[in-house]
Amino acid sequence: MATFVKAQASSLAASVVDFGLTIFCKEVLGIWYVAASFIGTVSGGVTNFMLGRKWVFKKKKEKTIPAQAAKYVLVWCGNLALNTGGVFLVTHYLKFDYKISKVVVSLLVGIFYNYFLQKKFVFA
Repeated sequence: MATFVKAQASSLAASVVDFGLTIFCKEVLGIWYVAASFIGTVSGGVTNFMLGRKWVFKKKKEKTIPAQAAKYVLVWCGNLALNTGGVFLVTHYLKFDYKISKVVVSLLVGIFYNYFLQKKFVFA
């Protein structure tokens, strides 16, 4: 249970980075919401990998970085597609504000996709 709680805390930190950059890119820089979401998701992914590796799953050996990073990129590509596509679909078709879409989609992807694949595949 402690690992799950740490993973959720790591996800929250990554989400702060993700959402902060998404909103900054959209509202301040005027970037299209899908591109802004992509930029946020990439930044959040890097944050989540570093926290997951060092703090959540404690896989600190330097020699394991390339293998973990490769596995993480595979999982993260699915995460990126699910989040970016989900934000587009929910915003465009359901007419939700992009920020609400991002919250809903991120929660669903984080709980039902990211945690299990990181625990059982990336940092196993």
